Amino acid sequence: MKHLFKHSQRRARTARQQGFTLVELAVVLAVIGLIIGAVAIGKDVQRNAEYTKIKNKFIDQWEQAYMQYYQRVGGVLGDSQTAPQNMVNGEVWLATGAGARRSGRDMTTVALPSAICRGAAGRGMSRPFTSGTDPDLRALMTRVGIRMPPGRSEGLEDRYVYLDSNGNPQEVQVCFQWNRPLGDGAADEAVGDGTGNVMVITGLTPDLARALDQMIDGKPDEREGRFRREGVVNNAGGLVNAPGQEWQASNHDKIATKNNAGLDEDQVAIVTAIYRMTQ
Repeated sequence: MKHLFKHSQRRARTARQQGFTLVELAVVLAVIGLIIGAVAIGKDVQRNAEYTKIKNKFIDQWEQAYMQYYQRVGGVLGDSQTAPQNMVNGEVWLATGAGARRSGRDMTTVALPSAICRGAAGRGMSRPFTSGTDPDLRALMTRVGIRMPPGRSEGLEDRYVYLDSNGNPQEVQVCFQWNRPLGDGAADEAVGDGTGNVMVITGLTPDLARALDQMIDGKPDEREGRFRREGVVNNAGGLVNAPGQEWQASNHDKIATKNNAGLDEDQVAIVTAIYRMTQ
């Protein structure tokens, strides 16, 4: 009997030793939480690193290529060499008769020249590009020996592929165009795309657009600065030069929509931005 009692005590003690105390469970849960947090932070760090790479290795290098063209040729992309207008695609603008007024006078109502792209206009661009009529971006650069960023591949140097926050591929494309200054009428003052020659950047997720705006202008503001959203209303509430506003789209918007109801598997919505050049 005594032997059986000792045996049952030993089994009970063994059973207690096989369980977990509350302290042990708390430690395990804390470790799991740290691992999950590290994975989430790692994804954010990786995404931020990719955004910085797009800025440094693609956007900045295209700005440098644009400036190298200006320094080497003495004019901006597609401008006339004999009658320079200081306008991107100024030569075609003159040839089509749209430039009868000549640049340097009242430019608020002149017809807009087409954009200069590689092969086709970017997704969501409001300005047209006609292949075969308007100068090809790659042809202009290679003709004067300008080295372009690697981009997506040879022949597609104007494009760059990255993954959005849901892991779906997105393609950034750059074009260049000239924007006229705003007029005095209320309708003319409504949309301010940044006067002068600009780089048009399509295929940006809202998250990437905000990151680029922060790196370029020091704050994410879709209405003001050198980097802004194309087509943004510039006189909100009837106020000229109204205070800035945050980027309206979000990574919760599904591509081609603004319903704020995108799923984790959906391709994220994209926006078009303009980046004003210094020449």
